[in-house]
Amino acid sequence: MNNQLEILVNNFIPFLSSPLGIFVFALFYVFWVSCLLPGSWLSMLSGFLYGTWLGSAIVFLGAFIGAHLTFYLGRTFLKEWAQKKVSNFPKIQIMEKAVKNEGLKVILLTRLSPVFPFGLLNFTYGLSEVRVMDFTIGMIGIIPGTVLYCSLGSLALQVSNFGDVLAGRSETGSFIWSLISICSTILVVILILRSTKKIDQDSINL
Repeated sequence: MNNQLEILVNNFIPFLSSPLGIFVFALFYVFWVSCLLPGSWLSMLSGFLYGTWLGSAIVFLGAFIGAHLTFYLGRTFLKEWAQKKVSNFPKIQIMEKAVKNEGLKVILLTRLSPVFPFGLLNFTYGLSEVRVMDFTIGMIGIIPGTVLYCSLGSLALQVSNFGDVLAGRSETGSFIWSLISICSTILVVILILRSTKKIDQDSINL
């Protein structure tokens, strides 16, 4: 059984390294993101298969397309379903209100922060009044995390570093990403509080 699995893996990896295989992997990432599944491990697999930079490009492309597909579905065909889904996450609902006032700043910071689920954010922004252009530009915020996870995956090629990969460590890169995540989360909270206060004040004035 182990030999058959090894043969299957050895045959499948060369296929994934081909242009068609890269296309299939990117397409699978689009599907993965559209199903609201977490992409960290898939991003690490991309780094393992294609290296840090090519892997990051493939992940970003797949996430970009998947995010826009989810955004569009949340704004049209799956609007009612998305509203029910989002209603189970109060902090995501708050984002829907905050983005109306703060726009691109909120989108960019939530992309940088791991606190907010990527897939649900796409639906939330589809339900909001955010501009498509702001949503698109905000995708820049996923780049640091994408590069970090792909670099972790590429480290798996070095057997001596595999323990660090499993532990989720990447020395300087991990520290920088943690710092970015903390700062962006704090800034998002500040913007949300300011936006919520503004919304409440407007309601009182009315």
